Amino acid sequence: MKISLEICAASVASCIAAEEGGANRIELCDNLLEGGTTPSYATIAIAREKVKIDLYPIIRPRGGDFLYSDLEFEVMKKDVELCKQLGCNGVVIGILTADGRVDKARCKALVDTAWPMGVTFHRAFDMTDNPFEALEDIISIGCERILSSGCRNTALEGASLLKELVIRANDRIAIMAGSGVRSTNIAELVKTTGVTEYHTTAKAYVDSQMQYRNPNVSMGGIPGVPEYGISLTQKNEVLLIREIAEKALKSN
Repeated sequence: MKISLEICAASVASCIAAEEGGANRIELCDNLLEGGTTPSYATIAIAREKVKIDLYPIIRPRGGDFLYSDLEFEVMKKDVELCKQLGCNGVVIGILTADGRVDKARCKALVDTAWPMGVTFHRAFDMTDNPFEALEDIISIGCERILSSGCRNTALEGASLLKELVIRANDRIAIMAGSGVRSTNIAELVKTTGVTEYHTTAKAYVDSQMQYRNPNVSMGGIPGVPEYGISLTQKNEVLLIREIAEKALKSN
């Protein structure tokens, strides 16, 4: 077994840092503070030009829940088609029904549209009413992996469910742990869950180069997020996470 590391990147610069740090795959997103939405056409196109590792844009037209209107679904299908045209390796999807189940019909339509690209089912999985039923539904529609925090806020909190999902999946689909994955806890996750695929931003806020900063206006206003901080994946953090995870896997 080997560790597979996916970086959730919100810019082309972060994609480049992810590749330089030894990531296997990139989930390309916009608006990380909303949980990730579909990046622009230009961002996808230039990221595809700049990096050689697998590139999976998220197909999510807005933040919030995962119950989408017919119009939003049309946007999602078109975005999948554009990702294919741009040479992406896969896409990341997730649609639920109003009662908290996987919308198999719509998700299958996106999987079929994406072919021959791969498809990851994102953390909409963690918002389903029955994760074991959702697991079987996602396998049946042809996704290759599920990104999950074990139906908790962080993967560390959901470690016991992640372990059970790995057992039940029985190599029919990959389980990828995400949310709160850091170099400080990756070893514990490897040892307790049996998961070998991990998802993280590996980011830090880098101070802006702006010299003039108007003290009377705030464009952010989000607690914990610096007004003049730019979120960027850190190459050295990617390297460290991989190194620690591989050591933990070998010692298991």
